[in-house]
Amino acid sequence: MLRALSIRNFVVVESLDVDFDQGFTVLTGETGAGKSMLVEALALLLGDRFELRQLRQGAERAELSAVFDAGGVPAVSAWLDEQGLAGDPGDVLLRRVLDAQGRSRGWINGRPATLGQLAELGEMLVDLHGQHAHQALARMPMQRALLDAFGGFASLARETGDAFRSWRGAVAARDAARQDAAALARERDELQIRRDELAALAPGEREWAELGATQSRLAHAAALIETASDAQASLDGDDALLARIDVIVQQMTQASAHDPALAEIVTALDSARIQLDDVAHSLRDYLRRLDVDPQELARVEQRLTELHDAARKYRVRGEELAALLEATDARLAELATAGDAAALEARVDAAEKTWRELAQTLSKKRRLAASELGNRVSAAMQDLAMAGGRLDVRLTPLVEPASHGLENVEFDIATHPAQVAGPLSKVASGGELSRVALAIQVATSEVGSVPTLIFDEVDSGIGGAVAATVGRLLQSLAATRQVLCVTHLPQVAAHADHHFRVHKQVREGPPPKAGEGKSRKAGDTVGSVQSELTRLAREARIDELARMLGGASITAKTRAHARELFEQNRRPPA
Repeated sequence: MLRALSIRNFVVVESLDVDFDQGFTVLTGETGAGKSMLVEALALLLGDRFELRQLRQGAERAELSAVFDAGGVPAVSAWLDEQGLAGDPGDVLLRRVLDAQGRSRGWINGRPATLGQLAELGEMLVDLHGQHAHQALARMPMQRALLDAFGGFASLARETGDAFRSWRGAVAARDAARQDAAALARERDELQIRRDELAALAPGEREWAELGATQSRLAHAAALIETASDAQASLDGDDALLARIDVIVQQMTQASAHDPALAEIVTALDSARIQLDDVAHSLRDYLRRLDVDPQELARVEQRLTELHDAARKYRVRGEELAALLEATDARLAELATAGDAAALEARVDAAEKTWRELAQTLSKKRRLAASELGNRVSAAMQDLAMAGGRLDVRLTPLVEPASHGLENVEFDIATHPAQVAGPLSKVASGGELSRVALAIQVATSEVGSVPTLIFDEVDSGIGGAVAATVGRLLQSLAATRQVLCVTHLPQVAAHADHHFRVHKQVREGPPPKAGEGKSRKAGDTVGSVQSELTRLAREARIDELARMLGGASITAKTRAHARELFEQNRRPPA
């Protein structure tokens, strides 16, 4: 359930913090007071798109946050764990910041989140019925989605859609292979020639670099021998460097007997002599291994030429030839599959079979759910000033397969016994459509698992006894779910367990001029409009019901009527 909502600088709301309770809560107020702004702010927290008009005039940014108790919804906890967004057990904190540049950022439990993640989580937390929901209900895709949600097989419908797209993808691949058979054959022939040439060449993964190093060494072997020989001769021999160092070490050793301070210098000289001796041995070994082999040099240069010619032919670097051979083999394997008409046809048949099995299962479930949904909505219509009216959920078989299954789903409505049922969008008047929409919403909400239901003035266009029925229906829903309703009808508001009043406050004086902001107190927006929310106690609720009943002029009779309306619609004790 929704526990708390916080709003800063959003439309006409400067600052608002409100706590909500379980049960049925209504928000009332005069037209234009900002009742629906709370619903709009919550919709943004649940992933709606931000519009600049929603930023309060003069503000640089708006901040919205909400706290939900989702301890009773295991799917929410599982989703949060899967997304790496889990917070305190059972709690969900949503936050969104919107700025004057049109940017917005969102967080779930303090971690950055995308709009898609907010929307996906929102679908598990809140079922929001806006004041124009009946317009969407007139469209067939929405009607189909409602039936699938009502029956509890929306995931099966999505799986069916995925299977259809896989089937069509297989068909496209098969058709493309048929149309491009000649082009594929040419590509296959060209690749096979390249593959044969590269396989015969058999380039090693590191061969290019190793051959280059070998070629350089062999080509400069004479110079390397001369250099190494000179260095070795300078170190060895009777009058070479090592011999002179030996003499110096002996002299310094004798001198150190008279001055121990020379001992460290002797040690350093001895260490240098040992290292130079090692160098001399290494040079002798190098000269023994170094060989001038013209035939080996010719072989290496011939191999480099072959690799270079192949690399130039296929427009790659010499070190990339081995990778090119591997990629050629992989592409030939793809083409072998693409050119296998039998395999492609088998793939199409398997994908179609999967889709048809899912679609047939979906059709069976829809037939059962259509009857139940029609009965429930028809029963609700009897109490909504449409006695004898009914809703039929019509399933029409499709001539051509579709992603949503084997049939179209359409709601047919008759608002009185003598009327022939017809499409909801064409038969019902505006007021009737609103009432049918509410009946559908109530019927589908009863089987849902979403803990919070929000109705934003979906009771517009009705009144009197019908309005009282709407209040009773919403009150009954609130026995097991949290229900919030923005309403202008006292008959609906009287059924609520909790009541908030939204009212506008216009602060006197002109708007602040440029540069005056720093000299004024925070929040002192002189000349601005501010929507405020007040939780009403018992007597204040009766006064608000009287205002809703009598308008500007409230008499003792109106207040008595309001008290009676309030008292007779209290929820019976559990």
